[in-house]
Amino acid sequence: MSDLLRGLNPQQLAAVTLPPQHALILAGAGSGKTRVLTTRLAWLISTNQVDPAGVLAVTFTNKAAKEMLTRLSAMLPINTRGMWIGTFHGLCNRLLRAHYRDAGLPQLFQILDSADQLAAIKRLLKALNIDDEKFPPRELQHFINAQKEQGIRANAVEAWDGYVRQRVELYEAYEQQCQREGVVDFAELLLRSYELLSRNEPLRRHYQSRFRHILVDEFQDTNVLQYRWLKLLAGDGACLFCVGDDDQSIYAFRGADVGNMRDFEREYRVDNVIRLEQNYRSHGNILDAANAVIKNNLSRLGKNLWTEAGAGEPIRVFEAMSDGEEARWMVEEIKALVRDGHSRAEIALLYRSNAQSRILEHTLFSAGLPYRVYGGLRFFERQEIKHALAYLRLIANPDDDTAFARIVNFPPRGIGARSIEQLQDAARAAGSSLHAAIPAVPGKAGATLAAFAALIEKLHEAIELPLPELVEHAIELSALRSHYLTEKEGQDRVANLDELINAASSFTAEEGRVGEEGELAADLASFLSHAALEAGEHQAGEGDDALQLMTVHSAKGLEFNAVFISGLEEGLFPHENGIKEDKGLEEERRLMYVAVTRARQRLYLSFAQTRMLHGQTRYNMPSRFIEEIPAGLVKWLTPKIKVQAPGGRQVHTGVDSYRPTTRAQSGIGFRIGQSVKHAKFGPGVIVNAEGGGNDARVQVNFGKAGMKWLALSVAKLDAA
Repeated sequence: MSDLLRGLNPQQLAAVTLPPQHALILAGAGSGKTRVLTTRLAWLISTNQVDPAGVLAVTFTNKAAKEMLTRLSAMLPINTRGMWIGTFHGLCNRLLRAHYRDAGLPQLFQILDSADQLAAIKRLLKALNIDDEKFPPRELQHFINAQKEQGIRANAVEAWDGYVRQRVELYEAYEQQCQREGVVDFAELLLRSYELLSRNEPLRRHYQSRFRHILVDEFQDTNVLQYRWLKLLAGDGACLFCVGDDDQSIYAFRGADVGNMRDFEREYRVDNVIRLEQNYRSHGNILDAANAVIKNNLSRLGKNLWTEAGAGEPIRVFEAMSDGEEARWMVEEIKALVRDGHSRAEIALLYRSNAQSRILEHTLFSAGLPYRVYGGLRFFERQEIKHALAYLRLIANPDDDTAFARIVNFPPRGIGARSIEQLQDAARAAGSSLHAAIPAVPGKAGATLAAFAALIEKLHEAIELPLPELVEHAIELSALRSHYLTEKEGQDRVANLDELINAASSFTAEEGRVGEEGELAADLASFLSHAALEAGEHQAGEGDDALQLMTVHSAKGLEFNAVFISGLEEGLFPHENGIKEDKGLEEERRLMYVAVTRARQRLYLSFAQTRMLHGQTRYNMPSRFIEEIPAGLVKWLTPKIKVQAPGGRQVHTGVDSYRPTTRAQSGIGFRIGQSVKHAKFGPGVIVNAEGGGNDARVQVNFGKAGMKWLALSVAKLDAA
């Protein structure tokens, strides 16, 4: 027993050896919660308080469940194979397999993953002849899952208007289809399991008497139905041992309800609330910064992380003039870290929004630094980007069959598999491309395909537009943007499409050629080649020494020697959606807390005065989260002054922030408001400026010719 408990700190020991009663363990980041959970389990079994078969342990990932079983096997000489340790979905699947008849399921029922569920919904809409523009499949999928996660069947949904009533009818039709086919989706696993236990009293009593101890990991991430399922299994006799951190609850968009922790404490009259505050991961300055930020959240249970590891290095803050400069600075700092002996795999680049990875990836690619996008796809591999590039490829070459096949019916325009087969047959017979064979397809299929050909022709007519405008034109006219805007969680995809416009702007500035008339010639073919090369570059694998790029959401549960948190600007981090929503700012602050506590030794925070958005420059305020960190913990890598922000709030920032035009104009020979003349576009007035040296650009209003961004190192611009 002494071996089992050796090395535990006083709070960990108290949690592990609690008497059999309900307990809430507030486990701060890096405080050893997995060790506490596993040791608690081993202690209960080794002291004969419970048989291995009498324990239920719930985790949120298969990886966490596997780790718990592995550690438990190392601690005790027992066979863990039959123990009920797993995820909510895994345990519900096990329950339903054992009692499939009582649950009203076939013995060999199949489970639909997210992609399978979406395909099933699309089949349903097609069979019912429902317009998928009016009822987008992804949005309907989200609606169905959201109801199930609240424990609500179709017949119990409140239909306050005709549109909702139709969605409820489709939800009911989807349930009937699944029942008929003998399949269940992920949300159904939990709901069906909950309903089984609710209505079958003998079965419920059996499991309530069996599981005397229920242990829950990441309790802050439970949703309404998961908490109800746990309470149902606990009944009046089992002891609930819930471990979590309300300061790390960052999945409200998935239905997680941080209020479950407070409800549990109240409903079960929990006397044992133990705070694990000693951190074994980070140095003191990093923890003090995290504590200082999170204390600004009002609705928290409260704890304060500390460490015996010493203060460590100060937190480094860098203010860049642009997002490009921010990325270049990060590359130089990373090179210095590697020269000092840091492994690239122990360096993480974190960002709030997926779209931010594009400029980081491009800069790393250009510098030849290997990287890996953790938990996601690299920018040019993302579905929406590949769709947009396919439209651009058809503008450049309508005979590109691969691009044609990818987007001929995306967004959906009623061109089905049969129409494609007819087109392929016609192309094969004529020895031509798919595009060229369209006139040979008769009837309705031919008419629909001809409409698509007309769209491509219309896009091709805009080929003379500057590259960023051409990309934006293709995204709009193809209806990619409007399609993704209909999806409940399509904002990330729309942000990536906007970032593709930014990529085109950056490419024009960096790679554009001087044409015969001296203007910047945006080369579509070159841009497509550039995108293909970056997409084709081999992404580093799991075992390679490569930098780790990821969103803050993906970083939860991970840790690194050095962490860069980029884009710390108001509207980006905290995100503008979070600022607007009720309790959204508190979730954004929890995200910042998670980001900061990923760092072991060194933490970098950075923000940019200007950032490209929709191909245009946006001027930014530094994030309030930087200001919430005490000045004594921070080392500014750029000069710092006080300025008055909108609303009267004083913020610290680098020299000339909020006055980017002053800084951007220095040394470029032009000023905002100056009249200028261009050989092709004629007279104009400078309305904006950014950059310096070879990176200097000005935005000019040329009247009838419109607004143009011109790189001064390339374009010939004269004072009028």
